[in-house]
Amino acid sequence: MNVCAVDAVSKVEAYVAEKVGPQRFNVWFKNATQFAFTEDYLRISAPNRFVGDWIERNFTQIISDAAREVTGRECTLSFATDPDLAKALGKKQPDRQVDFVANNPERLARLQKRSGSLPVTPTLKGKLGEFVVGESNRMAYAAASHVVESPSNHYNPLFLHGGCGLGKTHLLQAICNGLKERHENLRWRYVTGEEFTNDYVYAVKSRETSAFHNRYRHLDALIIDDVHFLANKRATQEEFLHTFKAIDAAGKQIVLASDAHPKMIGYFSESLVSRFLAGMVVRIESPDFDVRMGVLRRRAKMLKVDISDTVITHIAEHFRANIRELEGALLKVVAQAQLTGQAVTLALAERAIRDLVRQTAPVVMLSDIESVVAIFFGLSPADLHTSRKSRTIALARGIAMYLARKHTDMSFPEIGRFMGNKNHSTVILACRRISKTLQANETVRWMTPAGQKERNLPELVDELEQQCCQTSPGVVAVS
Repeated sequence: MNVCAVDAVSKVEAYVAEKVGPQRFNVWFKNATQFAFTEDYLRISAPNRFVGDWIERNFTQIISDAAREVTGRECTLSFATDPDLAKALGKKQPDRQVDFVANNPERLARLQKRSGSLPVTPTLKGKLGEFVVGESNRMAYAAASHVVESPSNHYNPLFLHGGCGLGKTHLLQAICNGLKERHENLRWRYVTGEEFTNDYVYAVKSRETSAFHNRYRHLDALIIDDVHFLANKRATQEEFLHTFKAIDAAGKQIVLASDAHPKMIGYFSESLVSRFLAGMVVRIESPDFDVRMGVLRRRAKMLKVDISDTVITHIAEHFRANIRELEGALLKVVAQAQLTGQAVTLALAERAIRDLVRQTAPVVMLSDIESVVAIFFGLSPADLHTSRKSRTIALARGIAMYLARKHTDMSFPEIGRFMGNKNHSTVILACRRISKTLQANETVRWMTPAGQKERNLPELVDELEQQCCQTSPGVVAVS
């Protein structure tokens, strides 16, 4: 990175620190996040998916304003995961991140009460016409198109699930934009599971539940992204169930998206799961080769960069997990070319993404494993990175480490660094403990908000393996 780019990054960091305050900056940005400029793009790299998703969801506008303030022009933001950044994290930083998330709904409620306002729905960018369709996502695209053409007709509720970065949010936002264009008088609302929870907490604390009911229960279409966020939140689930019943009874449309199948989301009530399964449940697969090529060509066109099919093919062959990973690799190649003043050749592309290729080499990604395990136990991936040792967290962390060792090429120290800078001996002991329990065909127990739960560990691990393999590209399910 040249001197000007380094200076610009420093100014962006200073702007963000001033706007978010020292506490939030230390929790989410200091040592945890890295900025890099290239032409009209600002790349934001995070140590893991949890931190990256949280920053993207909560600080996008501030970062965008910072980039515009520093460069004097609009910059497109690109979010990526770089596990190497985990090495710089302090041991207590994951703990502070989880504490911040846990306390955030109440904090947001207090801020909203002071300001007397509720969050404004962000601009929705997704459009059906811009969605690259292939065998991996054709069914999901067709279902979304049907909802836009004829809401609440057949696919109700529509439940989309799949790993991060596969296009779920794009499709949900495309449905919203499609409804807005084709059905002008139709009342719809798009929120994330987190926003629904925050909105409900605010309504309860401010004694405005009637207003909350009016906002949600009289809609023609309710679209909720990351609905798995409601897991482990009994009161919010109860309220959502009533909202679901009201909208469904009126014959209106409900569209939901999650990183996991409804049955694999921990602490969801049976009433909710049964209603999800009564509709259209569609899994979005990891992008096939044609989709990856299409996405890269479209992104190169947006970047206004001439890139040969040889380079695009090279990137498409090495990054198969998700769309964000693909676009992040392409952006790094373009940045390398612009910073060195060279043309985008195959040799340059190989040098630029060599380190990324090493990180994404395993067929099953550790980030996929910890996401699947965390959702099943009603946790966040960051919970697995903390130093906490509750029965639930310890069990989930041990299973994630065991599956990582079994399905990836990562060493014990590498797994430990990725999962919150744990000592390699911690990983070894966790893997031995899980392996011993599996061999003995024993039952494991953990705590849920509804009390203690137990499962046969071999059966549980088998289910989680199946889910992990479905999330990852080109993997034959484990029998």
